[in-house]
Amino acid sequence: MRFPNGWVGGAALVAGPVLLLVGTALRSPFHFFFPDQLRAVAEHPALMKAAYTAFLAGNVVMWAAVACLVQRIGVRRPRWAAWAGVLVTIGLFARTFHAGVDHAAFTAVEHLGVRGATELVAKGYGELHLFSFLSFTIMSGWFVLAIAAYLSGVLGRVRAVALATMGSLPLGVLKGTEVLSIVGTVGLCIALVPLGIHVIGQQPKPTRRNVLTAVPVALGLGALAVLSTLG
Repeated sequence: MRFPNGWVGGAALVAGPVLLLVGTALRSPFHFFFPDQLRAVAEHPALMKAAYTAFLAGNVVMWAAVACLVQRIGVRRPRWAAWAGVLVTIGLFARTFHAGVDHAAFTAVEHLGVRGATELVAKGYGELHLFSFLSFTIMSGWFVLAIAAYLSGVLGRVRAVALATMGSLPLGVLKGTEVLSIVGTVGLCIALVPLGIHVIGQQPKPTRRNVLTAVPVALGLGALAVLSTLG
């Protein structure tokens, strides 16, 4: 059995790009740089939290999407698959790290106000950390993955180019939306959503036993999720 399986991988190929696009679109009305993003958090807290949460969720879900894509690439181009998978996955980790800093900055706005939070972020913006040295993977990994997908025949030329546009998505802490952000996330949807639908369509229909098992498991996971917020 491969991990992730077809159901998980196929669902991730659909959900990951869509969530990234939704998050990108929701924060598009506001200026790109962090002082403007923090001001938007103060003025539109629910919208900004929804935007950044959707983007973070999409970024996390993308690990399974990338793993599923890499599995298919590896059938014909195993070395390309390995390098592409490593680079893109590290880039996803880096964006998740940035999202943690974003959340801390949002909390600072609530407690320190926009001015205090802006000064705090500005003072620490250039501090070095592990992902400072790995930030090149955030962009370059998508170019390698696109080439690998094309050479292996998993994606055609148009959708491989669409996948490569994800490498143009701006990176860093508290980055808003610009034209390249929309291009990158729309390109990701064009490249991967049809593949995800295809992968799901290839899966065997779930049995009654599968469905009956999934319900209590889903309820249990939901309960654990709620309990996790109490710790």
